[in-house]
Formats: sequence, C-alpha cells, structure tokens
Amino acid sequence: MKQFYPLLITSLLLSLNGLQAQEEFPVWETQIPGQIFASDFKEYTRGGNSESDVLRVYQVVEPTLKAYLVSEEATGAAVLICPGGGYQFLAIDHEGYQIAEWLNSMGISAFVLKSRLPDDQIMEDKSLGPLQDAQKAMRILRSNAKKWNIDPNKIGVLGFSAGGHLAASLSTLYDTKVYPDDTKVSARPDFSILIYPVISFQEGLTHGGTRNSLLGKAPTKDQINHFSNELQVNGETPPALLIHSIDDTAVPVENSLAYAKQLKKYGVEVELHAFADGGHGYGLGRGGTHSIWNKNAENWLAVFLKK
Repeated sequence: MKQFYPLLITSLLLSLNGLQAQEEFPVWETQIPGQIFASDFKEYTRGGNSESDVLRVYQVVEPTLKAYLVSEEATGAAVLICPGGGYQFLAIDHEGYQIAEWLNSMGISAFVLKSRLPDDQIMEDKSLGPLQDAQKAMRILRSNAKKWNIDPNKIGVLGFSAGGHLAASLSTLYDTKVYPDDTKVSARPDFSILIYPVISFQEGLTHGGTRNSLLGKAPTKDQINHFSNELQVNGETPPALLIHSIDDTAVPVENSLAYAKQLKKYGVEVELHAFADGGHGYGLGRGGTHSIWNKNAENWLAVFLKK
C-alpha cells in the first residue's frame, strides 16, 4: 500500500521556492516508490548525550534533505552528504550535520540526506530504497541549482562507511532505473568523497552487517556483484577522493584500495589517503594522523573545483 503526504507536499513546495539555510524538507513530493505502509513503524533517535555517544536515527520512513546553504563567498559547489551506520541507523550528527558545517566553512553548500534504511516492513525491495533516495536527492539539487546558487556541474557526494557505500553506489549506478523518472535530470555526482567506505560486498572485503542489512543474509551472487561498486566502475564514474585507516577492523582498507585500483584502470581521477590510525567511525577525527583527513580534502577540493 502506498501513502500520500499532502502536508509534506505543501512543505516541499514552500521549501523549494524559498529555501533557508538549515531548512529540512522531504525528498519525495508525492509518493515514495515501492513503499509499504506500516502504521506501527516509526522513526526514533538514540544517543547524542556526549561526544562518545553519537546521535543515531533509526527506522526512517520519510527521507529528508537538510540544507546548509552558503550565501556569502560561495564557490558554487554543493555536496550531498550520506551518513553511515551500517544501513541500520544514521550517524546523523558527526557524519552529517558537522560535516555540512565544515563544508560551509569552505564556501560549499551542503545537503544532509536522511535516507530510508533497508527494511522489508516498509519497502517492496529494500535493496533499492537508499539508492532511490540518493538518486532523487541528487536530481533535486541539480534541478534547483540556479535557485540555490549552485553550479550544476559542481555537485558532489560524500559518504561515511555504509553511507560511503551509498555514495559509491550513486557514483556507479546513477543511471540504473530504480524508480520512475521522466525528468531527464542526471543523478550522476560530479565528484565523490568516500570516507572509510564499504565499497564491496565480496567475501573478505565487505562489512557483513552492512551487506546483510541491504541484501539480507542469503543474497544471490548477482546481487552481491551488483552492489560491489568496484565491479561497476567505468570511464564515466566520477573522480573520487578516498579516506581510510589501515587499522580499520570494521571495514578493511582494501575496500578503498579496490575502488582506487578500478578508477585508475579506467583513467578516472582518484586520490587515496590511507592513515596509520583512526580505526572506524571517527567523523572529523579524534586525535592521530587520520585527524588531518579534512585538510587533505580541503586541498583536493580547492584544486578540483578550479578545473
């Protein structure tokens, strides 16, 4: 059963016509594709009480974008942010809102995507839900570029961990038709920044919890290959900056290495920073060599956006 959201439609129209900094609006203006209505399935949050207790959002039913627009000294660039959380929750603050503020400090507008999390209770095909939201979000940014003072050719995606998998999936599967769309607006990011990303669903590389959440515990080989982003790279895949820690025991650094290798193979611009420390899930850093990753990213962006 699909449900319409009249109030959300009104909210979206008002937002898109006069969007303010840090305003949140729904991704889908009418019905959410492939939605199953479950009245007892509600979004909720946990954590956020301390620096070590990260704010987590669970059971997202209605995906949203939170806009962080730059009004002064804007570069014209914009970034869609995909927080991590193993496709089980979203680390919405330290891998979302804080990252948007950091991007704003460089004159880059940012949009934090609160995407749906895969769940058979609310999705006809849970493997497609997050990518549907990401494709739609990218098309919203590009369609409203002039209104929001954005260069439609400088819209990137940034993701952490499972959000990195979503960002990489958007970068490789942007043309895959996962919902009906007749706008002809491209969902391809112009660049990607992938931070300790889950790239592959292959055994020995993947993070099992992330794969199980998206595909279930008994995925087919075709499903595994389709969502192994290193296997989907081609010459049209966007340039990428990859950030990873060698001591990451949750998502092995080989994920980033595999993606970088394939980008290099196809002649796509790629830069990789593999730090000795940091482990996993550190956002902007928590002390150690990895804590300069954002400076590396600032340098990369400064050069890339001038091209």
